[in-house]
Amino acid sequence: MSLISRLFSRHPDPREAVRPLWHRIVEIARERFWYADCGIADTVPGRFDAVTLVLVLVLLRMERDRETDDSLIAPSAALTELFVDDMDGQLRQSGVGDLVVGKHMGKLMSVLGGRLGAFRTALAQDDAALGEALDRNVSLTDSPDRALLVSAVRRLDAQIAALPGDDLLAGRIVR
Repeated sequence: MSLISRLFSRHPDPREAVRPLWHRIVEIARERFWYADCGIADTVPGRFDAVTLVLVLVLLRMERDRETDDSLIAPSAALTELFVDDMDGQLRQSGVGDLVVGKHMGKLMSVLGGRLGAFRTALAQDDAALGEALDRNVSLTDSPDRALLVSAVRRLDAQIAALPGDDLLAGRIVR
């Protein structure tokens, strides 16, 4: 929604309803545990990977619920839009010029889509498959604790899955 549209619209921005969830996703992804204990690289790419990992777990939960309850379709789209807005802002802040931001955003969306597919498949399989998906899709240090990372991802996925929809949308993910 453009600034002018927001100023003169009588309808609230639908992204505002999921903004607490977006903030909670980022908070979880920034937890020291992922970097110090699990071995996600504490770099810009590593932090992006952590954010997309947590976002993917939430989007996959919303996707699973859509099969029986379509009330999460609009919130999942709004959540993705917040991701796009945030990444766009991060790119611009890091000095990426206006002329190439769109190209970078296309790549980031492609990465997000690829990770949705990779983790959708891996989470349905055993820990070895999830570990392989994490190796391919997350920037890790030279000596990550893969077993701990796999366990932590499974635990977070289970926590997200167990939340009632309203609590999920409100960002009430307790760790």
